[in-house]
Amino acid sequence: MNKAILILACVLGLVACSSQYIMSTKDGKMITTDSKPKLDKDTGMYIYKDEEGREVMIKQDDVTQIIER
Repeated sequence: MNKAILILACVLGLVACSSQYIMSTKDGKMITTDSKPKLDKDTGMYIYKDEEGREVMIKQDDVTQIIER
């Protein structure tokens, strides 16, 4: 029983460490990401994972602001 509680506490601790980010775009959209968007300087695109875990790209010029939630 104690082992199960310890494992549960560890899993919840890891989930709490992941941060969501919100990107606002020039056309007014608010995009929630499950990972910090990374800029690929070669392509000029931000790469991030959406809420369903899919990798998505958006042009740097379309993004006005990125904030941590």
